[in-house]
Amino acid sequence: MAVSGYMRIGIDLGGTKIEALALSSDGKELDRVRIPTIRTYNDTITAIKELVCSLEIKLNRQATVGIGMPGSMTRATGLVKNSNSAWLNGRPFQQDISIALNRTVRCANDANCFAVSEATDGSAASYEVVLAVILGTGCGSGVAFRGRIHEGRNRIAGEWGHNSLPWPTEDEYPGDSCYCGKRGCLETWISGTSLGKDYTRVTGIERSGIEVAAAAAAGESEAIGALKRLEDRLARGLSSVVHILDPDIIVLGGGLSLVESLYTDVPKLLADYSFGGGADTPIVAAKHGDSSGVRGAAWLWPAHEPNRNPE
Repeated sequence: MAVSGYMRIGIDLGGTKIEALALSSDGKELDRVRIPTIRTYNDTITAIKELVCSLEIKLNRQATVGIGMPGSMTRATGLVKNSNSAWLNGRPFQQDISIALNRTVRCANDANCFAVSEATDGSAASYEVVLAVILGTGCGSGVAFRGRIHEGRNRIAGEWGHNSLPWPTEDEYPGDSCYCGKRGCLETWISGTSLGKDYTRVTGIERSGIEVAAAAAAGESEAIGALKRLEDRLARGLSSVVHILDPDIIVLGGGLSLVESLYTDVPKLLADYSFGGGADTPIVAAKHGDSSGVRGAAWLWPAHEPNRNPE
């Protein structure tokens, strides 16, 4: 069968779904497919191969493939580490999926893919240094320089959620235990999950973070208090990144990024917490919403780079 050209396919390997997105060379969406996440290693490889092949057949094009995944690959061994999809840890995922698809596949942390998407054609497209923060069930971030991922020597650049909360108050110290084995990580303070827990600690009423945010918007005082505490913690957490990286822009994604007050209140607090005061770093919502990660995975291949066989 003759093929009509190349395209990019991005894969978002999430905890509940695997999403595949096909983009044309100019970034136009051609097709999108979602399936439930398969929680075994070999079946994950098979599922991704079938998604890619089905899109190539349907669209009659060959594709480069990029995958956004939880965790990262250890540079020395190529084995996955730090993934909350535990069946990937300790496995040569990038190598195995490249062999399965008979081409080089690029893999990156999902938060880094989010950063690349927003830096390429999203809310941060005109900025050189981008910090992209995901505020969902946990919190994390990715860094993009001039539209490309910055992973760092140990491939853990952007693991902002596993720094401690700056300047903790007496009732914030030492903080809850984090799944990483430490206490007081930003992951345990700044997320939809933590917003719900903070509200429950004060009121005794169980609510999700999204429910608390909605109650705050409706004027409930306890919910407003919980949201204000989260905003203050978010500003403190972001100030530590500004002090080291000083990004040109901060883009927010995840469920809490829909809370409008974050974009008015947090910049003011960030200005107060930053060294010397007066930081004017823009904080904006992601343009592509929950599609940004899968778009960023596709953009791991720039337009001028062709398909290749596994290296």
